[in-house]
Amino acid sequence: MNRTSDSELALGDRLRIERAVWTLDSHLDNLPLRSKRAKRRETRANLHAAAADVGTAEAIRRLGNLRSLAAGYLAAEYGEHGPRPSYTMGAIWLIMVHVIAGLLAVAGKAAFTAGVRAAKPQATGDFHWPGVRYVINEATITLSDGATSATVGGSWTPLVYLVSVIAFIVGGQLWRLLPQWQRRYSQAAPQE
Repeated sequence: MNRTSDSELALGDRLRIERAVWTLDSHLDNLPLRSKRAKRRETRANLHAAAADVGTAEAIRRLGNLRSLAAGYLAAEYGEHGPRPSYTMGAIWLIMVHVIAGLLAVAGKAAFTAGVRAAKPQATGDFHWPGVRYVINEATITLSDGATSATVGGSWTPLVYLVSVIAFIVGGQLWRLLPQWQRRYSQAAPQE
């Protein structure tokens, strides 16, 4: 980027250029991070150069529809088959569901145990925690002189596993596999 032309632009013009660059970037979510960065840098540099020649408003207008420009970048990156699913993002979403459910289970059991200890500091015996409806099953917490000696139960309900699968599908955008499967199986099907 040419820093002399950057310093010659007014703050408002630089902000308009940044807005255009980040609007384009928001439509490039499916590109790999390195490619997105390269597109941002290239667009920013081109806009700064064009703004020095024809003005900022005209430079941005000449970019055209940013959504169409992003679609062109996606087509250049992925070819005719379009964007691919991201198993990594799907796994991250799945792990986040498990982390949230795990924290909820641990915090719930800890809060229940703290409540029992607050009521009776030297509590001994089995105490029933009802769990968290639809998320965590009930548990029995055994205390001995105020200290937890055993916990039985408190597992996740099937709903947590269902939400995990949905999070993996949504986070990984797995519906993008459908056109590939349709092409593969339509080509493999015997022609009559």
